Amino acid sequence: MAVSQSRSRRVTGAAVLSIVLAQWFGTSLWFSPSGAVEGLSTWLGATPGQFGWLIAATQIGFICGTLLSAATGIADRFPPERIFIVSSLIGAGLNFVWTLGPSELTLVWISRFFVGVSLAGIYPMGMKMIVKRAQAKSGQALAWLVAMLTLGTAMPQLLSAVGASLPWQSIMWGSSALAVLGSVLIAMISGGWGGAPRQSRGVTRASAASTAMTSPRAVGEPALRRLFRDRMFRAAVFGYAGHMWELYAFWAVVPTLVIAAVGEKSGSTGLATTSFLVIAAGVAGCVLGGIIARRTGGAAVAAAALAGSGLMCLIYPLLPDVGPILVAALALWGFLVIADSPQFSDLAARYAPAELTGTGLTVMNSLGFAVSVISIVVLQSLIVSFGAVAVWLLLPGPVLGLLAMRPLVLGPRSPQPRPGERIRRR
Repeated sequence: MAVSQSRSRRVTGAAVLSIVLAQWFGTSLWFSPSGAVEGLSTWLGATPGQFGWLIAATQIGFICGTLLSAATGIADRFPPERIFIVSSLIGAGLNFVWTLGPSELTLVWISRFFVGVSLAGIYPMGMKMIVKRAQAKSGQALAWLVAMLTLGTAMPQLLSAVGASLPWQSIMWGSSALAVLGSVLIAMISGGWGGAPRQSRGVTRASAASTAMTSPRAVGEPALRRLFRDRMFRAAVFGYAGHMWELYAFWAVVPTLVIAAVGEKSGSTGLATTSFLVIAAGVAGCVLGGIIARRTGGAAVAAAALAGSGLMCLIYPLLPDVGPILVAALALWGFLVIADSPQFSDLAARYAPAELTGTGLTVMNSLGFAVSVISIVVLQSLIVSFGAVAVWLLLPGPVLGLLAMRPLVLGPRSPQPRPGERIRRR
């Protein structure tokens, strides 16, 4: 029995590692244009405002994809492994093909929109696969998953630094190749074309049986109503929305803030490397937050990180115009700005009905990314005219997010424990 349990833990650990790496590779599609902002803007003849809309195209596509998933229940009808594989391959193809076409902004926008739709089958499905496999340690595993999302977001900057002498298209091609590799990793752990492993099918059947025995009130009730009826689920989702107002807009302007902080003298390689390090600092934030959350609870970590990133947003424009100080502040901001994300995801997954976990996470992502589109587009336009002071536009996100998540911090109802999880005494 002990040997069997040890082998099961090793298999689960290997699967979680594969999912985390696949998430890293797949989400490199997300901000790949940001790694080629100069060459791509020149190729398209795009203004900063138009380039902001190009970044927003991926967000809008992601929103549409998640809304479609939530409306149809796809996230809970098909194995998440299969959805992840298909979405990664489609996204990789779309991200590659537009680089071979004419320099037409509208065509590129449409391609990036559908890359966003494909990402709706990558990011939420990665979370669902983690929750399914890690169970009692899902909060810590989700921290690693979001850390890889952060690294995937920073990857185009690293590709830009490494391939500074290569054409800007190489960044898109590199991101597409990584997404294909991510689909291969998921295929390896799922035994082929994304079918759920034998053990998972058994769990799915058990879950379906459990669903059949839900309360009469839940039978026939729309999924969204069931989800948002829960006060704690609402608190997690709206807290996440406040976090998302700040997160992606900050990531989108990191290269601009780095250029303003250190100037052009560092060269394109130095600027790209610094931008990569600022965004990648969030990896440490996610991992450390996951470790601390095991002792303090996810709500406390999410609130502390959200308050910390809001404080950095407030003070950054007031700092002295000294390059090292500004870069250090950006790195600290990058550390804090994403550390709350995995905790919000874990809280939403725990307070959602078990049979609606995939839909709950998808709805949360959809709302959060809808909010991010507005802040990205507006900040990209304002930062050209107002400089660093424009980041104050992001401050309402952390403030309103903290207000929304008060029920989780002040008087949380303990969620249902997952298999193998001990109930913490308060």
